[in-house]
Amino acid sequence: MYDPRFIRNICIIAHIDHGKTTLIDRILELTKTVSSRQMREQFLDMMDIERERGITIKAQPVKVYYDAKDGNRYEINIIDTPGHVDFSYEVGRSMAACEGAVLLVDASQGVEAQTVAHTYLAIEHDLEIIPVINKIDLPNANIEDTALQIMDLLGVEEEEILKVSAKNGTGVIDLLEAIVKRVPPPKGRADDKLVSLIFDARYDKYRGVVVSVRIFSGRVEKGDKIMTMSNGMVYEVSEVGAFTPFMKETEALSAGEVGYIIAGIKEVSQARVGDTITLASDPADKPLPGYKEIKPMVYAGMYPGLPEYYEDLRKALEKLKLNDSALVFEPDNSPALGFGFRVGFLGLLHMDVVRERIEREFDLAVILTAPNVMYKVKLRNGEMIEVTNPAKFPDEADVEEVYEPYVDLSIITPNEFVGNMINLVQVEKRGRLYTTENAGKNRVILRFEAPLSEIIFDFFDRMKALSRGYASMDYEFLEYRKSDLVKVSILVNKEPVDALAFVVHRSKAYTVARKVVEKLKDLIPRHQFQIPIQAKAGGRIIARSDIKALRKDVLAKCYGGDVTRKMKLLEKQKEGKKRLREIGMVRIPQEAFLALLRIGEEEE
Repeated sequence: MYDPRFIRNICIIAHIDHGKTTLIDRILELTKTVSSRQMREQFLDMMDIERERGITIKAQPVKVYYDAKDGNRYEINIIDTPGHVDFSYEVGRSMAACEGAVLLVDASQGVEAQTVAHTYLAIEHDLEIIPVINKIDLPNANIEDTALQIMDLLGVEEEEILKVSAKNGTGVIDLLEAIVKRVPPPKGRADDKLVSLIFDARYDKYRGVVVSVRIFSGRVEKGDKIMTMSNGMVYEVSEVGAFTPFMKETEALSAGEVGYIIAGIKEVSQARVGDTITLASDPADKPLPGYKEIKPMVYAGMYPGLPEYYEDLRKALEKLKLNDSALVFEPDNSPALGFGFRVGFLGLLHMDVVRERIEREFDLAVILTAPNVMYKVKLRNGEMIEVTNPAKFPDEADVEEVYEPYVDLSIITPNEFVGNMINLVQVEKRGRLYTTENAGKNRVILRFEAPLSEIIFDFFDRMKALSRGYASMDYEFLEYRKSDLVKVSILVNKEPVDALAFVVHRSKAYTVARKVVEKLKDLIPRHQFQIPIQAKAGGRIIARSDIKALRKDVLAKCYGGDVTRKMKLLEKQKEGKKRLREIGMVRIPQEAFLALLRIGEEEE
């Protein structure tokens, strides 16, 4: 029987690999939501990639019923949120659908960067936070220190912190009791106007888009005409239901409940995360706050391994876009790689996941060029343009100002590595330290402003190497700032190769260009003629490297004889090599296009 007093809506927030999905597994078992026959590990991670990597990519809701010690039966809606910084917008929308949050911290790792970021986000959404220390059964669990870090972060008493082991189920019943007691019931009323938040959407090839919604007020049932408030599009509801965790049709969804709506929506882009759904006949006065279009932060060229697979790659990207509204792509053409696409991603993990899904689900080999960010360029004629492809960066003579995206970067590190982290960000990555905070015993939070382009290259690996794996990071977009940037073109055999062009800060142009040409020298195979590899910036060549020609020993058949005969043969060979260099084609292997990604390795 529907009664909003016995509904609790919570999300589980944590850093990557702190045990969110395992905790939900135990809750599903203890509440008998999933039978032991159906149960498997990481139950809510539906994608193979999620299960293999141990990360959550898509937020997944589930409804469980819990018979509490006070004799009442409670409906608890749990939303398992992604932990990675690339998907932080989804975390924010998931929080907007809840009244409470379970903050999960690994007893062996302690409070990490994304734990802090998500905690601040939960406080912003005015959620009731239940702090939980997980993995207390581990031999290296440091429960006392972790508790001190949580107390410092949230300002709570130690008694309020629950201690659980999601793996063996210790303390999970106490957690369910705490959710029932501490998290407030939803406030909305079923007889008001319909206001519901889309916090996720996925594409079903038989039924169209399935939107996951939280109903704040009102009621929706089959046959209702609904409207998405960002674009004013109207649809007829063909099914409503709940996630148990499988989709189960119900009669209606009322205020306070979490579930799904199917209404013949053809594309995920028409039902974006954060949008508000209302009744077309009696619309709400205003949409829920906080909706924004998700903008890609990182761009890369994606080309099929063989040109004839171009059409297959286009279809694969279109199908992925049905389930991922953050993915954007447009056709691109490169003289070196042929026809392909310029693809926008939320971040490097998102890029990696998309590439892997294309290779697995569609059985296509793809070449990805080095990623770059979007620059805003003010031309001398006053026009402002956005550049996502370094090859299309305008000539320096036409450019008045260039703006690049900056991020607010947080690094949590043990005290002994503070110097390493400051040196890495300020000296190597053009960042600026603006504050330091204490993060509990022997740990510090460093906050920097840094260019995003510097963070997407080899930064994570360098940070882990310099901190012996102890440092963790999180970042969020700040703004576009004026910067002294220059485009570096790479010429192979005097022909520019678009896919190898990159944009870099002027102070680093020579150093990076030098490394790129040296690396390409090792990666491009030798040909019958000498190949010059040049880096050009600001209208002049700033670095060069040569690949020596493969030489046939034309003097092998000369036994003695006059030296002029030998000279004549060498001259003839020289002429042939010169002619070859003019008409010869240089074959550039796939690895060369990833050379830019590996520039940082020599520094380590």
